[in-house]
Amino acid sequence: MIALVTGASSGIGRAMAVGFAKRGFNLIVVARRRQRLLELKEEVQEKYGVKVRCFCHDLSRTEECLRLFEEVSRVNVDVVVNSAGFGVFGKFHETSLEDELKMIDVNIKAVHTLTKLFLQKFRERNKGFILNVASIAGFMAGPEFSSYYASKSYVINLTKAIHEELRVEKSNVYIGALCPGPVRTEFNEIAGAQFATAGISDVEAAEYAIEKMFDGQMIIIPGAGTKLLRAAAKYAPDNVMLAATGAVQRSRKKIEKDTDVISE
Repeated sequence: MIALVTGASSGIGRAMAVGFAKRGFNLIVVARRRQRLLELKEEVQEKYGVKVRCFCHDLSRTEECLRLFEEVSRVNVDVVVNSAGFGVFGKFHETSLEDELKMIDVNIKAVHTLTKLFLQKFRERNKGFILNVASIAGFMAGPEFSSYYASKSYVINLTKAIHEELRVEKSNVYIGALCPGPVRTEFNEIAGAQFATAGISDVEAAEYAIEKMFDGQMIIIPGAGTKLLRAAAKYAPDNVMLAATGAVQRSRKKIEKDTDVISE
C-alpha cells in the first residue's frame, strides 16, 4: 500500500505521512523543502521500516502538479492526501495580490488538478482514497481572512460533489474533506497571524482524519468545539456569523511571516 501526501514537510501533512507509515504504508512525500522531506524519510524508515520516496515540487505551478502525477503514474498509489496549503491574513484591500494568487494556485488549483488526475486513475481500478485538507473556515466567510476562507469553501464543495457522483455510480473510490479548526502548526507563520486559541495538535488531527477516512466519512471534523462551530455556521444568520468570525480574526496577533508553502 502506498500513500502520497503533499505538504509533507510540516504540519498536518507531515503528521499524516507519519500516521500512514505507522500503519505500514510506503510513502510518497511531496513538498518544497527537500531537507525536511529527507529528515521525515529517515525518521519513518528507521521507526516503521517503510519505503519513502521524496519529490520536491512547487505546487503553485500547474505544470509541476502534472509532472508529479507523471512521475508517480507507474506505481499504484492507494491514498492521496492533498495537504499543501497556506493562508494570507489581513483586510482584503491591504493584502498582497501576488500572495493571494499564489495561495489560490496552491489551495485550489493544485487540489483540483491532483484530485482530478488521481480520481480518473482510481475509477479505472475502482479503488483508492483521496483526502483533501480543507478547514472549518470553508463553511463560512472570514472577514480579514477572506481569500483563505473562500479557497477552503471551494475544496469542501468540490469534494462533496465528487463524493455524490461516486455514490451514485456505486464506486468503491472514496473522497472526503478534512475540516479542522485551529491546529498547532507553522500555518500561523505563513499567514502572518497567530490563532486566538491554541487548537489541537497536528498529530491529533491526522490520526482522527485517517481513522474517519477509512470509515468512509465524507466531512471529517476533529474536535467537539469545531463540530459545534460547524453547527453554528449552518444555522446561525449570516450577519451573526460574519460579526463573530470578524471578531475572531481581529483578535489574532500579527506575526512575522515566512513565504514558503507548507501544509495546514
